[in-house]
Order: sequence, then structure tokens, then C-alpha cells
Amino acid sequence: MAEAVKAPRPATRRWLMAIGRQRELTLVAIMFVAGAGVSMLAPQFLSADNFSQVATLASITAVVAIGEAIVIITRGIDLSVEAIIGLVAYSVARTLELQVLDPIGAIAMGLAIGLLLGMVNGFIVTVLRVPAIVATLGTLSIFRGIDYVIAGPDQVPLAGLPEGFTDWARADVLGIPVFVLLTIVIVVVGSVLLRSTRFGRQIYAVGSNPEAAAILGIPSRRVVFVAFSICGLLAGLAGIMWVMQFGTINGTAATGATLAIVAAVVVGGVNTLGGSGTLAGAAIGALFLGFIANALILVGLSQFWLQAIYGVVILVAIASDQVIRRSVQRANTRSGTR
Repeated sequence: MAEAVKAPRPATRRWLMAIGRQRELTLVAIMFVAGAGVSMLAPQFLSADNFSQVATLASITAVVAIGEAIVIITRGIDLSVEAIIGLVAYSVARTLELQVLDPIGAIAMGLAIGLLLGMVNGFIVTVLRVPAIVATLGTLSIFRGIDYVIAGPDQVPLAGLPEGFTDWARADVLGIPVFVLLTIVIVVVGSVLLRSTRFGRQIYAVGSNPEAAAILGIPSRRVVFVAFSICGLLAGLAGIMWVMQFGTINGTAATGATLAIVAAVVVGGVNTLGGSGTLAGAAIGALFLGFIANALILVGLSQFWLQAIYGVVILVAIASDQVIRRSVQRANTRSGTR
């Protein structure tokens, strides 16, 4: 009789592990179900034009979320990404308005600024040994303060940008927005880097068990430094995309974006304790949250609900991960004692 009671446990364990591994498919399924429900109240929700607009906006968040995911996989976090986006966006827009550089030069400058700021974060965390959450909370204020000092009360108007610079935000290839294609390329390249290279495996090793990684001779500090540098670079790219998308830029660009970025990473299945997660999951998480925001607009609910929703999403995702992890551990323990 006892054996009959214990028999379902391996199946339960496999089911729980499948849920943990297939967060991306779960999010896609939820989007389909929620989309069907929202479309009953707002038929335009599932239109091709609306989908394209939502995916384009979500791509900006997704690009940064990919970098944030790499940092979180190493057991870190970067809270300064919104300030990097804002500083790069204003710097690029002002440079173009003053015609200091041509568009290619301004884009290169924006990427360089993002990379440099990411390296600053990496230096503080790895060399000065300041905890990532404290270090990047400090640099969030520093980078944003620099942005405010440079921008002041001024803004760069859409008319100040070169003709055609913002067209990339509305361009498409075979009906797929360019921003979405760019995000897909970054996901593919980043996934290959993480799954098929020595450095990628080191990132997961450092996040899974820093002590064991050190014993194996993995240069943990270098790995973490590079992770923060990549995150800064991608935040710089997002800042350039921000200029293309919105045109008019001031010193407050991207304020509050960090919450949505971290929520995208967490809901996409990246473990906040490090060591597991996929870049595709982070990107799909950004798309998921983008559809939630769009649905709120179409059904007439206040956008102020978004902050609460992001908070709930983070808590639910983390709590569900912990429940699944503990359930699998208990199931494994019981299986091993038979």
C-alpha cells in the first residue's frame, strides 16, 4: 500500500521540473489565453498593427533585460540600467542635434558610454568588493545625476535629430519590426555564448556555486566584471533605441524602467539566486509585460497599476520558483531514501 502511495512522486517531480525549465512556453501560453480574454473587451488588441507596436516597445526592455539576466545569473544585479539608458539617450540626441557627430559616430559613442558605465559597475563590484545591489544603487544616482547636470531643464526635440534617424523604430523586414529582429539576433548570439562557450559555462558556474568555481580555478571576478560590462553595453544600445523610438529626449528619459527590466528577467525564469535561466526567457518576459501594459491601456485601466503589477509579478515569480525548488528537493530526497 505504501508503494502505491509513493508511486506518483517521480511523475510529480518530472512535472515540477518541466514547469521550472519551460517558463518561456508557460509565458507564451498565458499570453495567448490572456490575449483571447482581452480581445473580447478590446478587439484591436490582437491586430497586427497593435502586436507590432507592442513588440517594438518591448524590444527596448528586452535588450536591457538580456544584459540584466547575464548579471543575475552570476548572482549579481544592476539597478543602474535605467540611468545608463537615460544618459546614453540624451548624450546621443544632443550630439546629433549639435551635429558634433554623424549618426554612425553618435551610435558608436552611445555604445562606448554604455560599455564604460557597465565597466564602472563591474570595477566597483569586483575590485572594490561592494555588494552589487549597493554599488549599482549608488551608480544609479550618480549616472542619473550626471544626466540631470548635462541636460538641465532642456530637451532635444524630434526636429533636432537628423532626418530619417527615428525611422528605424518603425522599419520592418518582411513585416517583422527591425527592433524585434535586433532583439532576436542578440538573444541567439547571447544564448550561443552562454551555452556553447567556456566563458558562458563559467558564468553559470559562478552563479551556481562561487566557492566551487574558485576551487576549479574559474576567474570569478573577471567573469562578473565582463557580465556587468555586457549589461552596460546593452543598456547603451537600448538608450540609442530609445532615441529612435521617442525622438524627443530630456534628462528624465527611462526613469523607473529598472523595475520593468528586473520584472522581465524574473518572470522570464532567471533565478534570482543565480546559476540558471535563459536569455530567451528574459526577452519573452519583456514581451509578456509589454502586453500587460498594452492591455491596461486598451481596456481603460490606469497605467499606475503597472507598478503594482510589476511588483506582484516579481513576488509571484520568485515565490513560485522557491515552491518548485523545494518540492523537487523533497521529492528527490524521498526518492533517494527508498
